[in-house]
Amino acid sequence: MSWLAAALAGLLAVTTPVAANLIAEAGARVTPPHIVGSHLGRASNAERDRSGSDVADEAVETRVLAASSQEPPPGTPGPEPAPQAGPEPHLLVRARPGLVARRNPWASAPTVGTVSTVSKYYGVPLVLWVEEVSRNGLWGRVELPYVSPRREGWIRLDGLKRETTWVTVDVDLSQHAIRVFKRDDLLFKVPGATGAPGSPTPTGDFFVSDRVPFPGGGSLGTFAFGISGIQPNLPAGWTGGNQLAIHGTNSPGTIGRSVSAGCVRVSELTLDRMLPLLRLGTPVVIHP
Repeated sequence: MSWLAAALAGLLAVTTPVAANLIAEAGARVTPPHIVGSHLGRASNAERDRSGSDVADEAVETRVLAASSQEPPPGTPGPEPAPQAGPEPHLLVRARPGLVARRNPWASAPTVGTVSTVSKYYGVPLVLWVEEVSRNGLWGRVELPYVSPRREGWIRLDGLKRETTWVTVDVDLSQHAIRVFKRDDLLFKVPGATGAPGSPTPTGDFFVSDRVPFPGGGSLGTFAFGISGIQPNLPAGWTGGNQLAIHGTNSPGTIGRSVSAGCVRVSELTLDRMLPLLRLGTPVVIHP
């Protein structure tokens, strides 16, 4: 039996290092990189049982964290910036008969008025400027045309023909200045005559309701842009209409002064610049 014992001892001496290597390799096993996630490559319970230690897993975790904290190589493109909302065009809609404006954007809200379908003096079909659209997209907030004091309301947008414009006219009464914008870009700034102290130009949000040529000129120049407002404070003895307008003049020396019955007077050159820009429905904002 002595020779058998000696043989067994020799066999153990050979196999023990191999078994030790197998255990070490099992303990060093890591999660493949393509499935490393929130667990950062930590070994499964079965693998920890075989290894008897979390040392190998902690080493993997350390390597993953170190790699994730490294700065990218120079010249590496950064993340794409989030898209920024740009300016939007003004929404314009064509009025239809029986268009009711309500105090709030729902059908049971109180009525604030019925919207005119045509312009006050020239009978042109009205194109309304929608200043705000409800979240559900069904209602639009508009200023009621030819109403004093000014009133606004919500109208149903479904079934209305839609158009858009990028142009806005800004009338600054304190500076006797008219600015015309396209998107957020100032196209030009010009002087204008405004209402006299006894008949000041009303302020508010309006829109172009008429485009009226006057061949040969006269007190209104060669052209007038009627807008959706009226003058409640006409001069004594006034026999003309009460619709507000931006128009020309045969008295260019009055431009830049407070002299009119409420309308805004501009030069013929300014009319020429406005003609291709101010379509029906174009917003006209008049402020102190």
